[in-house]
Amino acid sequence: MAANKGKPMDDKITIIEGPPPVFEPVQDAWALGLSEGPHLPLTVMTRLRTFNGPALVERCFRRWKERESIMLHYRNDLGLEEKAPIIAARALDTHDGQVLLLWISLDPQNVEIEYDTDEDDPGDEEI
Repeated sequence: MAANKGKPMDDKITIIEGPPPVFEPVQDAWALGLSEGPHLPLTVMTRLRTFNGPALVERCFRRWKERESIMLHYRNDLGLEEKAPIIAARALDTHDGQVLLLWISLDPQNVEIEYDTDEDDPGDEEI
């Protein structure tokens, strides 16, 4: 990896405060197609509220243009520092403020994904 030519923080996005990120499973073919290699990583998405979403997306684009990686730094549920490579990013303006969508790649053996199970299971219907 080449030396970081920009500012010291240009190679990462750090969650400074708040709870650990919630990772949502990705079902979109375009996002799944971003992960290549001998081992199939788990591609997940997280939504982060921010004040500078477009600037953070631009930071990602600059790193990718230089063929360098950019990492999401966060604390897990135990308070331990973790990092994961960001593979796609998008900023959105919502009625609650700016939201940064990050698609990241995780080792499937080291992550716990919560699936929404609140929907009624069709097998539970009475006939």
